[in-house]
Formats: sequence, C-alpha cells, structure tokens
Amino acid sequence: MSLESFLALLVYAFVTSITPGPNNLMLLASGVNFGIARTVPHMLGISIGFLVLLLAVGFGLGAVLAAFPALHNALKIAGGAYLLYLAWKIAMSRSLSGRGEADARPMRFIEAAAFQWVNPKAWVMAITAMAVYTNPDHPFISVALISMAFAAVNLPSVSIWAGFGTALRGFLSDPVRLKWFNIVMGVMLAATLWPMLR
Repeated sequence: MSLESFLALLVYAFVTSITPGPNNLMLLASGVNFGIARTVPHMLGISIGFLVLLLAVGFGLGAVLAAFPALHNALKIAGGAYLLYLAWKIAMSRSLSGRGEADARPMRFIEAAAFQWVNPKAWVMAITAMAVYTNPDHPFISVALISMAFAAVNLPSVSIWAGFGTALRGFLSDPVRLKWFNIVMGVMLAATLWPMLR
C-alpha cells in the first residue's frame, strides 16, 4: 500500500469513526447520563469489537455473508431489533447516573463489542474498507494495515462523543432538559436504521 493510499485510508477511518451513527449517539447519551469514567468500558468495547469485526470481514466473513443472503438478512433483522431496544432504553432514561432507576447502567464492554456485529454502520465501514483498500497481491498485509488505521483513529474519535456528552451533564442536570435530550437521542438512534431499511 502506497503512502498516499494509507493516508486516504486514515481519512476514511477517521471520517467514518467520528461521524454520527449508532455507536456515537449511544456514547453521547452515555456520557450525559453516566459520565466519562463509567463510559470507558463502552468506548473500549466499541473499538475492540469493531477491530475484531474488521479482521473477520478482511479474512473472509464478508464473502460468507454475500454467499448466504438469508444469514445476512437475519443479521440485519436482529441488529435492527436490538438497535430499537437500545433506542427505547435511552429515550426512557430520566435521571443522570441512573439515580432512581435501579436497572440504569452504561453499556458493558462485552455488550458494546458484541453490538458491532449487529451495527449496520460498522458492517458498512468494514466491508467498504476491505473492498476499497485491500491489495489482492498482499491480502494479509492489507488487512493488517487497514486494521492498524482504524485502531489508531477509532478510540480517539468515539471518545470525543462521550466527552461531549460528559460536558453537557451540567446543562442537562435539569430533569426536563434531560428527558427531552434522551428522547431526541433515542429517536436519532432509531433513525440510524433508515439506510438499512431502504
């Protein structure tokens, strides 16, 4: 891979990692509701989970899904249902740090990592990166370089969203503002399904 191609890959990885999507909207809401420290496992789960998904796609899972469209459709339906469940949970959250809500908690590392496997944006990012930036003459090196590029930019990018959410905690300590913020975040998270449904 040329230096020019690698720089283009870094830009692609950065832009796709920092733009709004299910992960970043959930991190924004988690930062507001639980603070940055309690959101760290969620951030790490996203970065590690996406890296594992990226490697799996690079080493052939994408081809398996293309060969078995029913499996791909089942994954999309499961992912969509889980995304709607998460959107509902966020929209119904009513207090910072879960005070007064016994079951309110930030997403755990393993949950965030597993979510990447049903996250439509993560799949698009991974498949596109592998399709565009893989060199068929050097597939293992290409997959390694693509994975390194995403590893370098993903965690800092998603951290910005959690940090921004944490910065909003003071403003959203008012219960009415928090209620509407969480409703808007839930609706926006559900809306990320729109590209998948078209």
